[in-house]
Amino acid sequence: MYRASDERAHAEWLADLDAAADRLELGSQARSRAADVFLSSVPESERSKRARLAAALYVGTLAAGDQRSQSAVAEAVGVSRLSVQRHWKGMLDAAGLDAPDW
Repeated sequence: MYRASDERAHAEWLADLDAAADRLELGSQARSRAADVFLSSVPESERSKRARLAAALYVGTLAAGDQRSQSAVAEAVGVSRLSVQRHWKGMLDAAGLDAPDW
């Protein structure tokens, strides 16, 4: 869980998330879920934030049923697919969400 002040503190990152969601043409539910997941797991290291943002965006697409590929999400955020792959499952579990049945 996160505090309202976290939204202000990470406004720039949330703007980046929204811009990537625009590039992916995501709906409001996926955007909202991605923001919640990101804010609930923001790393301390600035270096790790972009990868976590991409993973949170991917988790948001899964949770909303608006799935995009890891590669598409990674490209929209500007990270490698491996960055998304490395973080998304842990973030999904931490958010209390179930993995999709593929």
